[in-house]
Amino acid sequence: GSEMCIRDRKYILLLLAGSVCGVASSQNVYSLEQCRQLALSQNIKMTEAGRKVEMADETKKEAFINYFPSVTAGGGGFIANKGLIEMELAPGMGASFAKDGIIGGVAAMQPVFAGGQIVNGNKLAKLGADVGRIEKEMAEKEVSLTVENYYWQVVSVQEELKTVGQMESMLSSLHRDVGMAVDAGLKTRNDLLQVSLKRNEVKSSRIKLENALALSKMVLAQYAGISDSVYSVASEIPEELPEFPYDLQKNVADVMQNVEEYQLLQKGVESAELQKKLEVGKHLPSVAVGAGYFYENIMDKSHSFVMGMATVSIPLTDWWKGSHAIKRQNIQITSAKDNLEDGREMLEIRMMKSWNDFNDAFRQMEIAVQSKEQAAENLRLNRNYYDAGTSTMSDLLKAQALYQQSCDGFVDAFTQYQIKRLEYIQNSGQ
Repeated sequence: GSEMCIRDRKYILLLLAGSVCGVASSQNVYSLEQCRQLALSQNIKMTEAGRKVEMADETKKEAFINYFPSVTAGGGGFIANKGLIEMELAPGMGASFAKDGIIGGVAAMQPVFAGGQIVNGNKLAKLGADVGRIEKEMAEKEVSLTVENYYWQVVSVQEELKTVGQMESMLSSLHRDVGMAVDAGLKTRNDLLQVSLKRNEVKSSRIKLENALALSKMVLAQYAGISDSVYSVASEIPEELPEFPYDLQKNVADVMQNVEEYQLLQKGVESAELQKKLEVGKHLPSVAVGAGYFYENIMDKSHSFVMGMATVSIPLTDWWKGSHAIKRQNIQITSAKDNLEDGREMLEIRMMKSWNDFNDAFRQMEIAVQSKEQAAENLRLNRNYYDAGTSTMSDLLKAQALYQQSCDGFVDAFTQYQIKRLEYIQNSGQ
């Protein structure tokens, strides 16, 4: 009976282990590109940028309608206590007409010349739509860079947990070997105690890292719109140092036109120039032609007719006031051009700094690789020295700590390299 009970317990444990493994294996693993695409399709910044583009397009369509004739319809009626027309037909004899009546009609007016206000208004609306699309592209870059930061933060903690697992395995093996050496009288119990203390220290590190991983995954999931309650990201840390991508370097002058911030500054100059043209147009004569159909019944007789019309409007009293408005627009144009030149210089500095940061990140990664290799060799030698009795347990544990630090340092250097790489690509308009 006891043997059957033990077998049943083993069977239940196997089932539980299988179910846990099934849950773990069913986790969705997200790549960097998947996280980026999710964020670009769901993040609130992209939603808002899309709405601004839609509003700008509607403004553009609204401005285009001004090219077409404006159609108006109206009508009215009246009743008076006396006729609007009174005549004396003979002495003592009079007549009164139009005591009541109705009138109505439809007229269409086509602007022929409006001082360029319609044309420039449409150009300004189109410019607004272009600005909306540029701002959307900027939002895409901002979202991509933020996702990249959050993603590599998760990868970094995951890799640090892997290193902790290696340290735990190494310390468990060391604890077993030292325990056997202590039992054989070859090592002191103090050595075993140092290993035990180090194991506790590593366990404490694991707890902190697991909490950090949970938090960083929550941040990434919220920003990218990942709906899975349990998920992981694909660790993309290479074993070897990647080659430096020299082909990414661009000449500042050649790519400045592709930088969204510079394009916005250019649109600012265009906008100021169009605003001036609109202001000038307000103070120029306007001409319109049109036609209308009208109906009236005032003299107790229906009467309808078609009439052609032409209007000329000259804003005489606004010329003096308009001269000051035009001067104000000239000042705005000068300011926009100054901002364009200053902005270009700042963007050039930003681009060159990004390239320097990118190069520096690669060099830091090279140093981290060398440190990791040296720390691994140092750990191997110290283990051999300890086994041979020529070094202390403290030296061996220090070597293990240095190896752990070098592994974490390489991961941090690689993630920073990836982030600086994307920053340079974005800042150089690629």
